Amino acid sequence: MIAAPHPGVFVDPEEPVLFEQSPALFLDRDGVINVDHGYVSTPSDTEWVDGIFDLCRGAQQLGYRLLVVTNQAGIARGYYSEAQFLDYTSWVHQAFRQHGIRLTATIYCPHHPEAGLGPLRVECPCRKPAPGMLIEAQRRFASDLAASALVGDKGSDIAAGRAAGLRHLYKVVSAAEPSLAPVLPVWRLSDVLGDLKSHCP
Repeated sequence: MIAAPHPGVFVDPEEPVLFEQSPALFLDRDGVINVDHGYVSTPSDTEWVDGIFDLCRGAQQLGYRLLVVTNQAGIARGYYSEAQFLDYTSWVHQAFRQHGIRLTATIYCPHHPEAGLGPLRVECPCRKPAPGMLIEAQRRFASDLAASALVGDKGSDIAAGRAAGLRHLYKVVSAAEPSLAPVLPVWRLSDVLGDLKSHCP
């Protein structure tokens, strides 16, 4: 039997992996953590989204475990190798540590159903809008999905969160969009933190 494709996981070696159940704040990468310039894979191409460090620091103080969940079609297309992606991801984690923020892990999908090369051209259960990366977080890091939140900038991010049963979904928008519960359109990442605080006891 051929094993189903699965997501990759980068766990920060500088951070302890805790296994008690806790809510997570899931963060898409391109468009939420860094400005989406298209297949960002080097520090020189990285421009942080305004407010990302304040959001993560505040969510951490509220007790959320921080997890990045990212489709990485650049690996599938051969624009950069998985090793290069992991080196860059390690740099991102280090940059967050310098701001006093602990990213528990980056979970990534290296597949693409049409443009992937070789074995990476495959329909998989992890590429958003499928919920596989969130399910992996539940399995690996005891994430309490019902109490967790997700911040994305695309419909596929939101669809993955819905499929995984998340109750708090935030879509970063640049123009007015209707609010369809449980999705909250946000103009600024500071709006996410304010809403998260309102859900805390």
